[in-house]
Amino acid sequence: MGLKEKISADLKEAMKAGNTVKRDTLRMLDAMIKNTEIEKLKKETGLTDAEMLEVIGRAVKQRRDAASQYEAGGRPELAAKENSEIAVLMSYLPEQMSEDKVREVIKEVITTIGATTKADIGKVMGQAMGRLKGQTDGNVVKKIVEEELQ
Repeated sequence: MGLKEKISADLKEAMKAGNTVKRDTLRMLDAMIKNTEIEKLKKETGLTDAEMLEVIGRAVKQRRDAASQYEAGGRPELAAKENSEIAVLMSYLPEQMSEDKVREVIKEVITTIGATTKADIGKVMGQAMGRLKGQTDGNVVKKIVEEELQ
């Protein structure tokens, strides 16, 4: 079963179970997938699983940004809603790498590139995100890269 079929099946299951958070989150995700198919002119063929993981990752990032803005604005109930949507979306992403493993990959990238100063952050980020795509959050990568290149 492909990722799209799994999302559709889970949406039907959430509708039957009356799970409104999961239902609404999966409907939003389905709409994002369909919009991306239209943008990429793949309405007939559909997105690959890798492209769908990009869409899901983008949705998680949007929810995280919104949750942090709600927290800063003093709206914890809305932040909690965003966090519950993140939990639903994360179940469709591959298992996230631990911070230690991310640090190992980043150290390897720094050694390969020969980066030594903060001016090299962009180069390291580009290489690291290429290798870690979908396996960790970009903010975690950025934080570790900045720590390593002090």
